[in-house]
Amino acid sequence: MRRWKDRFAGRLFFITTLLPIGLLVAMIVGLAIRVQPLAASQPIGDLLFGQIWLPSEGRFGFWPFIMSTLWVTVVAMIIAVPACLLSALYLSEYAGLRLRALMKPLLDILAAIPSVVYGVWGLLVIVPFTANVAAPLAQKLLGFIPLFRSNNTTGYSVFSAGLVLAVMVTPVIVAVTYEVLQTVPQGLREASLAMGATMWQTIKFTLWPKALPGIIAAIVLGFSRAFGETIAVMMVVGNVTQTPTSIFDPAYPLPALIANNYGEMMSIPMYDSALLGAALILLLVVLGFNLIAMLALRQAVRRAV
Repeated sequence: MRRWKDRFAGRLFFITTLLPIGLLVAMIVGLAIRVQPLAASQPIGDLLFGQIWLPSEGRFGFWPFIMSTLWVTVVAMIIAVPACLLSALYLSEYAGLRLRALMKPLLDILAAIPSVVYGVWGLLVIVPFTANVAAPLAQKLLGFIPLFRSNNTTGYSVFSAGLVLAVMVTPVIVAVTYEVLQTVPQGLREASLAMGATMWQTIKFTLWPKALPGIIAAIVLGFSRAFGETIAVMMVVGNVTQTPTSIFDPAYPLPALIANNYGEMMSIPMYDSALLGAALILLLVVLGFNLIAMLALRQAVRRAV
């Protein structure tokens, strides 16, 4: 009986472990089935790279939404990652115990704030800041670069969405990076300092190689949070169907497309299939980036060893 109970428990734990994988496969298969009518009516290349989105005419081009999602996410990560890594390094290696004890609860509070609150803050603060300060200043100083040149004066833009997202992902990246740095044995720090290395040399040549895989994981976690964010981005990005050419252009990311239009899908043929296709693209892109990150993690672990 004891052996039977042990085998039963082992199989039960195995099945429980497989449930998340089964759920992911079921999601992909379910979305793929629902997207099949749209994929059968138009070539996949026209759907992915098409520039025109006119559901009433049966034209579903996803390219502006894909590029908008990438623009917003990349801008957010460019803003957030350097500040987050430096903050985590300071908290881990330079800050006193009192400051650490104060910052950790604050990071938890920031991570727990609902996204709609960040969206309202973006409407009240970030959008006016972009319209009145950031965009005019950037065009005055860097207007010769197309990336910073735009005719949009409303403040609803890729930059506004990226700035809001950068604040949203900061607690996640800082907290995970801090915990990763804390896992590096204290003996490595002491040995490096005992050899005459400065604190920065110790961080660069001792801590950084050991903690690199975890730091990459923290950045990927923040990227995934930013890539799939919906409400906060939808409130400040402008929701204009176009491919951005400047960080001050409005955009229309995939999550915002799904959230804004899902209630109307029953009235237009193929609309439901198109929106579920957007969800499938979003899911596959996130999975692809996580796969790349996993391979990078393995390579980083081999270098550290």
